[in-house]
Amino acid sequence: MKNKIRDLREQKGMTQEELAEFIGVSRQTINAIEKQKFDPSLPTAFKMAKLFGLPIESIFQFEEK
Repeated sequence: MKNKIRDLREQKGMTQEELAEFIGVSRQTINAIEKQKFDPSLPTAFKMAKLFGLPIESIFQFEEK
């Protein structure tokens, strides 16, 4: 699943560690999500959407493989 997490995080001036702490996951999880190696859980996706003030579908784009 494609996402805009890295761009959005950098626009807010946040580190991966800061985002991870706010969302309640590890920095490694944020890194994996940003590199599109891991899809976040629905609660995590909702927390990110709330933090960035955007709908989930504008942050994450589903791709069929």
